Amino acid sequence: MTNIALIRRRIRDDNLIFKIYTVGEITKSDVSMAYMKTKADMRIVEKLDGILSNIKSEGLTVTEQTLVEEITGKKLSAFNPFPKVRYTQRPDIIAAHLEEGKIAVIVDNSPTVMLLPAGIFDFLQDVDDYYFPILTGNYFRLIRIFNILIILFATPVYLMFAEGDIPVHDAIKFFITEEEYAVDVFWQLILLEIAVDALKLASLNTPESLGMSLSVIGALILGEFSVSSGWFVPQTILCMAVVALASFTQPSIELGYAVKFVRIFMLIGVHFFGPIGMAAALLISVIVMATTKTMVGTSYLYPLIPWDGEKLKRLILRTKK
Repeated sequence: MTNIALIRRRIRDDNLIFKIYTVGEITKSDVSMAYMKTKADMRIVEKLDGILSNIKSEGLTVTEQTLVEEITGKKLSAFNPFPKVRYTQRPDIIAAHLEEGKIAVIVDNSPTVMLLPAGIFDFLQDVDDYYFPILTGNYFRLIRIFNILIILFATPVYLMFAEGDIPVHDAIKFFITEEEYAVDVFWQLILLEIAVDALKLASLNTPESLGMSLSVIGALILGEFSVSSGWFVPQTILCMAVVALASFTQPSIELGYAVKFVRIFMLIGVHFFGPIGMAAALLISVIVMATTKTMVGTSYLYPLIPWDGEKLKRLILRTKK
């Protein structure tokens, strides 16, 4: 009820509807579906209403994730990394999306709210862009979109340069090492992908007063030792550092890891099949994304497919609304 009140204080309109459900034979968790009657697609509302009314489970022990599995009928693909639910803990984001016709699902005992349906372009937005002037907001949003390209292509393109699949221009020859190294560049990048996530986990599980210091010291010591021992070259570490820093500009952790898995898939394609392998890996990823449906069965690529130019413009650029 506290979360509902936070939303109601931002939208004091009779068209804002909250529908309450009791889910779970043991936990009997309160679940609320919120939507604007004049904005939301009522077909989606009715479909979600039928699902939430007929969920048969012992309880929502892991709150949102348990509910996601129940809504989708536990048919989540183990090989599809693209997120289908957008989570947020900010009432202003929820209010803004409700005004755009989205549906919010609020679960008792959880500060996180699910927004449905969620397509790929919804994960590129950040409400903080709207707290700045239009020029500044567009600047931040375009940087964020540009960083996705860096996150996705930086290491696969570097691997193609390092393995000689594409010619190296004289201006960037300094970035391709000619020194001897013990570990192949491909395996260096794969190990660094794992190491970055290991450092993140170590930081999360370290006491707050020591976390930052240990993370920085650990990265410096491990980086220096790995280069001096000949396991890694500085260029691969720099490349992964740029990718890791660029990933922090993305507001969605779920989309960040989806991009990471696509990047690793392209690295594997480059290593075994060269540029053709990278193109094939990217094409397969695009096909998977295009054939993905949201949790309520709508197109994952909307408003690109089906085309809605005005909606797409608002998602890519910061507008007045």
